Amino acid sequence: MNTLIHDSIFEAARRTPDAAALAYGARRCSYADLAGLVASVALLLREQGLAPGTRVAVYMEKRIENVAAMFGAAAAGCVFVPVNPLLKPEQVAYILADCNVRLLATTADRLASLAPALAACPDLETVLLAEADAQGAPGTALRTLAWNAVTACAAGAFDPTAARRIDADMAAILYTSGSTGAPKGVVLSHRNLVAGAASVASYLDLRASDRILSVLPLSFDYGLSQLTTAFLRGASVVLMNYLFPKDIVAMVASERITVLAAVPPLWNALARLEWPAGCSLRFITNSGGAMPPVTVEALRGRLPSTQIFLMYGLTEAFRSTYLPPSELERRPGSMGKAIPNAEVLVVRPDGSLCDDDEPGELVHRGALVAMGYWNDPERTAQRFRPAPGREAGLPLPELAVWSGDTVRRDSEGYLYFIGRSDEMIKVSGYRISPTEIESVVQATGLVLEAAAFGVDDGQLGQAIALVAQVPDPDAFDPAALLAECRRRLPAYMVPAPDLVKLQGDGLPRNPNGKIDRKLLRQTLYTEAQATP
Repeated sequence: MNTLIHDSIFEAARRTPDAAALAYGARRCSYADLAGLVASVALLLREQGLAPGTRVAVYMEKRIENVAAMFGAAAAGCVFVPVNPLLKPEQVAYILADCNVRLLATTADRLASLAPALAACPDLETVLLAEADAQGAPGTALRTLAWNAVTACAAGAFDPTAARRIDADMAAILYTSGSTGAPKGVVLSHRNLVAGAASVASYLDLRASDRILSVLPLSFDYGLSQLTTAFLRGASVVLMNYLFPKDIVAMVASERITVLAAVPPLWNALARLEWPAGCSLRFITNSGGAMPPVTVEALRGRLPSTQIFLMYGLTEAFRSTYLPPSELERRPGSMGKAIPNAEVLVVRPDGSLCDDDEPGELVHRGALVAMGYWNDPERTAQRFRPAPGREAGLPLPELAVWSGDTVRRDSEGYLYFIGRSDEMIKVSGYRISPTEIESVVQATGLVLEAAAFGVDDGQLGQAIALVAQVPDPDAFDPAALLAECRRRLPAYMVPAPDLVKLQGDGLPRNPNGKIDRKLLRQTLYTEAQATP
């Protein structure tokens, strides 16, 4: 029985050692090869004196070393922290410092760009580079190991019981934007990850014969899930760092891909492309936002033999609902029912359950509920609260995730998304804090004050609008501000050029003294309607 997240790799290697586990470019890695790499990474980390529970960050593009580092850290009893490769050095340094990372696995070029920011990471001691003979970055006093230090470790010497861990222990921390600006680390246990993989593999009917194309970041719970579900069933994953949507179509054909997961903006683009006749895709999945009905219909037309699974999830509970392909026509706009081994409730503000078709907050309970936010009891207490409707005789409360999302349930139990109660912006599947953007914009020194908010966008889900107060709007060059944003922020967090508005007076406030983003959004919409 697999109880720890890395167990599935070793079990697949025992069962089908020669089966394909990973592909990256021309490189191929069997389950026996992958198990050996994971064991060698675990041995190396133990040799470095990393105690169980120590955080190990992985900051690199998708490649075989990335996967080996994450699962090797878990096998060593450590906690892996996948970092989005799109993040800028200051953002990466914040994550490393926030969860006290001791060892960072990265590449030589990324280390060189990170070096100036690593002074803010006092707990970081060691860097493991993905290249065989790479050297350390000048100007850092960190111990630097090349990948040949991993391959030098004899995998056969690995003892999985040396670091005694159970399924309730931490396995990973995934960072996602927080409503107050600073990213928050969602702590996941081995039980969370294993239960999530089992649930998803079950309702998708994932098979050992499946070939999964990994196009989503592995720092994204949806992207990480493709690895955990594949390894559970002994399926194969093709790692891809794509440039254009057409590259994905070509890769599906050349690698005979049967499973593809993406977020709505990417599906919008893929739905406009020509797909080869007799496409190998058995099913596709969507999460990270609602897929527009027109995109669903376009994909059904282009991929007539491919099943479409629409899903809803949040990092704090990984996945909550799915809509079976058979219900697409009958229930347009539905986010489906609860996934196996989870209960999804619709709750009033007083904690009582809503009636049919009555809007309420989505509350998720079950084995997938995360352990909370790293080192943040206040925000943890806001989002992780006792599950409603529990028996009064139970002295210890069961914690559930209160999502902040408003939904309704119809008479047959199918859920429909209504809206969010917070101010988070969702672009291309990424949840983005407006205050995180605002703090970066104001740090440029070019503006006096700034407010960011999301506006509906047919391709991205939402686009980022920015209203900034500047001393002289007529003399200010918005291109200079956007250039600074591109230098300091990943592309998905940069405001849309046509949605940047400059003004000389202060920004409006609500009664609590906070920036009134709702009013700014309404003003922007009104002005857009009045513009010929």
